Amino acid sequence: MRFRAALPVVAIAALAMSPAAAQKRPTPEQRIDRLEKQTRQLQKRVFPRGEPADTAGFSDDPAATQSSVSALNNRIDAVERQLADILRQAEENGNRVGTMEAEVARLRAELDNRLRAVEAGTASGGATVAEPQDEADVPPPPSRPKVETGGNIAAPKLPSATGNADADAEAAYDVGYQQWTAGRYDQAIATLQAMAKKYPSHRRASWAYNLAGRAMLDKGQPRAAAEALLANYRRDPKGERAQDSLFYLGQSLVKLGQPGQACKAYAELEDVYGSSLRAPLRASLPNAKAEAKCG
Repeated sequence: MRFRAALPVVAIAALAMSPAAAQKRPTPEQRIDRLEKQTRQLQKRVFPRGEPADTAGFSDDPAATQSSVSALNNRIDAVERQLADILRQAEENGNRVGTMEAEVARLRAELDNRLRAVEAGTASGGATVAEPQDEADVPPPPSRPKVETGGNIAAPKLPSATGNADADAEAAYDVGYQQWTAGRYDQAIATLQAMAKKYPSHRRASWAYNLAGRAMLDKGQPRAAAEALLANYRRDPKGERAQDSLFYLGQSLVKLGQPGQACKAYAELEDVYGSSLRAPLRASLPNAKAEAKCG
């Protein structure tokens, strides 16, 4: 009986709740409005610059017109023409680069051939070119004649300038070297000193001062030779013949009867130049030290 009595109460409660639940359910119009709003929000995210040509029913304009299709075709044609021009220019540039590389290779080969000709003593025109000699690697013969008369030596006349300072310096040095090998020591000293003063920054300046000192030593003037050789070493310790000057300084000191000072020169030669000491000097150093009785 209690259960049956409760049924009407439950039914009444359900009837009372139905209108409220019905009011919370959206109508079809509300649902459509919500879908349209969501679609517009989505379009703004996907197409931030505006809606696409086909608005999927939200615009009365046609998706595409004949004029828009023609404009699009024209743009595609223009892009294709530009691409064809770019490809053509790329091919032309490639051909130019290939031609330039071939020309550079030809010039390099020609330069190599000319350098080989110079090294062989022959210039491109067929004239003989004398290469400067290495005086330290070609020691003078022990019985070299001395032809100086003891009179005044005329001022040296260097080779005529060609406008090429490097070539002129090389030629002037070679004149002094040839005079030295011929035993004309005074002329060699004057020529070499003049060359070094005229071209002080040339690499051969170190050679010239060194050979002038050796000429003094060969002439029998060890004191003057020692002064000249020491000056060349101190002037430019990194000069190409600075180490030679230090070696022949020791030779000059031995001639002056100062073997102890000569040993100091040889020791400095080894300390300063070490493994970079030139092979001819390295080979001559043991005998030189033995002659000076270096401990």
